[in-house]
Amino acid sequence: MNVPNKITVSRILLIPLFLIIMLVPFDWGDMHLLGADLPVTHFVGALIFIFASATDWVDGYYARKYNLVTNMGKFLDPLADKLLVSAALIVLVELGYAASWIVIAIISREFAVTGLRLLLVEGGEVVAANMLGKIKTWAQIVAISALLLHNIIFEMIGIPFDDIALWVALIFTIWSGWDYFAKNSQVFKNSK
Repeated sequence: MNVPNKITVSRILLIPLFLIIMLVPFDWGDMHLLGADLPVTHFVGALIFIFASATDWVDGYYARKYNLVTNMGKFLDPLADKLLVSAALIVLVELGYAASWIVIAIISREFAVTGLRLLLVEGGEVVAANMLGKIKTWAQIVAISALLLHNIIFEMIGIPFDDIALWVALIFTIWSGWDYFAKNSQVFKNSK
């Protein structure tokens, strides 16, 4: 396994740590940050999520720079993103910070695209994420980070950035899913 794929696997391995920090009722208290109170566990969970999300850029950069792009990486990288984002969104629903219907729509798109990827792989084609898919992923990461941090940066000026970011993530998620299916519709025409 090459270095970029190891970085991708490390992103997957950070998910259980993130879940433990966010869901186990540790009594670490609150911290006062930018004029607002934030549970320390949410701050630590957000840092883990942001760090894990940043590895997505690192593994891709490293793979392209050193010509280490592999079919395994093309498959594993988006899967790691989907697992991390899905875990974080489900945690946010459980904590009451995200609407379940939005999370269901986002995760449903992720399952649908993963299913399409599997059909394409069966036909011998591995499709890497396109630019719209990358924008979708980063929109999701920004929204989740803002929600995990309780909109702390924008709260003091009264802008519901976390809610706006979640809506932007939903729009890009639906748009990129539609685009992915439209560009790969031949898999349905050619299926037996």
